[in-house]
Amino acid sequence: MKDKFYAYIQNLQDQICAGLEALDGTAKFREDLWKRSEGGGGRTRVIENGNVFEKGGVNISAVHGKLPETMQKMFGVGEADFFACGLSLVIHPKNPMVPTVHANWRYFEMYDEAGKVIEQWFGGGQDLTPYYLFEEDAKHFHQTCKTACDKHNSEFYPKYKKQCDSYFWNAHRNEARGIGGLFFDYCKANEQMSMENWYDFVTEVGNSFLEAYVPIVERRKNLDYTPENRNWQEIRRGRYVEFNLVHDKGTLFGLKTNGRIESILMSLPPHVQWVYDHHAEPGSEEEKLVNVLENQREWI
Repeated sequence: MKDKFYAYIQNLQDQICAGLEALDGTAKFREDLWKRSEGGGGRTRVIENGNVFEKGGVNISAVHGKLPETMQKMFGVGEADFFACGLSLVIHPKNPMVPTVHANWRYFEMYDEAGKVIEQWFGGGQDLTPYYLFEEDAKHFHQTCKTACDKHNSEFYPKYKKQCDSYFWNAHRNEARGIGGLFFDYCKANEQMSMENWYDFVTEVGNSFLEAYVPIVERRKNLDYTPENRNWQEIRRGRYVEFNLVHDKGTLFGLKTNGRIESILMSLPPHVQWVYDHHAEPGSEEEKLVNVLENQREWI
């Protein structure tokens, strides 16, 4: 399973990077291959200063070795070996009318002293962070997520949409990071779903990413915007940074397993602001977004 899924995310990285480069029209992804001293490594691809994308990364990694003590405590286990691989992406567009997007699909195994698999699971999802609210875009993104889920189980979309709303919640701000999507974790074999079934589901979601995001970018990338719109985008990016550094489990996992710091922190936007006690103007488009972030809703 680990070889099968790692081969899948390598191919998916190629597909997504090609699709985003075509959408940008000028910028190309820079590739870095890296190795982890304890075992494994990855392939980081970053795009910067493009016509459409200001900064973004589409990264894959496969790491293995002894489970660090911090992770042993998290999982409630003693010494063990592990393998983890995944694809993680964050794309920050230049135009404030185009939303930031994040996605991640991952697989984890843990072994006993004899090398036998004692735990294995999938996780992942995809979510959208707009700076200006276009309901058409939110509905499209969520409908694409639901269509992928419904091919496997009609209960998946409402369940994983709710988990996404709960996970991407900036508790210290009492607001969502964005308008959500899907989030699932610890997807293990059970009476209804084998690991092969989970593989089919997770790859279905991964394959839906470009369909979910590209039409939104195409609709918004050439819209006019003002310096004030850009200022708002940078203030909202500050909330994105706060979530990633305070709450995000993926960032935490990377830091605690001696991951490559440049790859882990590629999710941070290049231009960002923290303005003291900032509030959106009453009745403005900015306030419209904040109201949705403070009161999450159903989109389809």
